[in-house]
Amino acid sequence: MELQTAKGTRDFPPEEKILRNRVVDTLKTIFEKYGFSPLETPILERYETLSAKYAGGSEILKETFKLKDQGDRQLGLRYDLTVPMCRFVGMNPTLKMPFKRYQIGRVFRDGPISSDRVREFWSCDVDVVGSKSMIAEAEILSLTLDVFKELKLDIIIKVNNRKLLNGILEQADITRYKDDVILVIDKLEKITEKGVSKELETLGLNNEQINDLLKLLKQKDLKKLKISSQEGQEGLKELEELFDYLKNNKSIEFDPSLARGLAYYTGTVFEVFTKKGQVSSSLAAGGRYDKMIGGFLETEKEYPAMGIAFGLNRICLLLKDKIFKKKTVTDIFIIPISTQKKSFEIANRLRQEGFKIDLDIIGRGISKNLDYANKLGIPYVIFIGEEELSKKSVKIKNMQSGKETTVRISGLAKYLKKELK
Repeated sequence: MELQTAKGTRDFPPEEKILRNRVVDTLKTIFEKYGFSPLETPILERYETLSAKYAGGSEILKETFKLKDQGDRQLGLRYDLTVPMCRFVGMNPTLKMPFKRYQIGRVFRDGPISSDRVREFWSCDVDVVGSKSMIAEAEILSLTLDVFKELKLDIIIKVNNRKLLNGILEQADITRYKDDVILVIDKLEKITEKGVSKELETLGLNNEQINDLLKLLKQKDLKKLKISSQEGQEGLKELEELFDYLKNNKSIEFDPSLARGLAYYTGTVFEVFTKKGQVSSSLAAGGRYDKMIGGFLETEKEYPAMGIAFGLNRICLLLKDKIFKKKTVTDIFIIPISTQKKSFEIANRLRQEGFKIDLDIIGRGISKNLDYANKLGIPYVIFIGEEELSKKSVKIKNMQSGKETTVRISGLAKYLKKELK
């Protein structure tokens, strides 16, 4: 049997997983700085939840992994973390509002595969439920800027509003197949105007409608965009208020062609891209979805909500060449020289002090142990021999500089804390 991973999935060796953990830790720190608390939901959901009217829509259902349990119940692997969060809110009516949560976990989509698009990936979500105010959007976008600043990635956030997009469609006299048209518009940068025009023709739009639509989608100045419908004007007003909160930040720009294909968006939508375009797909994306939770509950009561999801795989793809690849989390490697018991004791004592310690447990020679530590990029090695122990000391080697220092065991932790700063 040839050992393989399932198509669209992959393993992450330690040097990659360490980087991923670093990114996740950065995200958690910034999420919590903005007052978001963690939530965990099951990977498995009832299929009726994932396919509900106010969930992801028909396009995403085409990519949903379906299965049955032994009770013949229809289940599915979650395709995002938004739908499970909405179910959670619906099942817990006593939650205090606004409810601000983050969740980081695996999601699954049975879709096309490419270098930066897989079938099992991690989504890192931040959502706020219970606020209609544009300050909720402003906080999310401010948080997003902080994340990428901390990760030292130069990004641009493209912003639009689904109400405005509906107004643009109405302005171009497009009244039929709006959801299908929006899905086509969302491909504008990938397939160009020519490709979009062809797809719109197949939907039955005439040349005048297509030309009017494309002309409106080229207008990048909010103040020059003339929309007559009430819904479109409401979308314009929301965007103007949002940009006012963000004080015209140069890393945030209005893009009237940004649609976000998922059916549940009702207002602001946004996507994050690198300025230099090293990865063509978005690094993060989200928007406002005010009707989903009420739809699950089949109630007229509105649960305004909005959020963003960060794509861990794509972010790490960009960072893998920028950040030094550690092949282990170990700070210090201990080499016992016929002193296994005492070395084990010292290793555990250092672990209690908070150090990440490994020690030779297979009895290699000194040269092979040094080669092992060097190849893994472990910064310090401690030699513990009978001669050192007789002097109540150990010998420490800085693997980068090659310098060796004898340190008394009583002052070992203090010395290492200073060195590892």
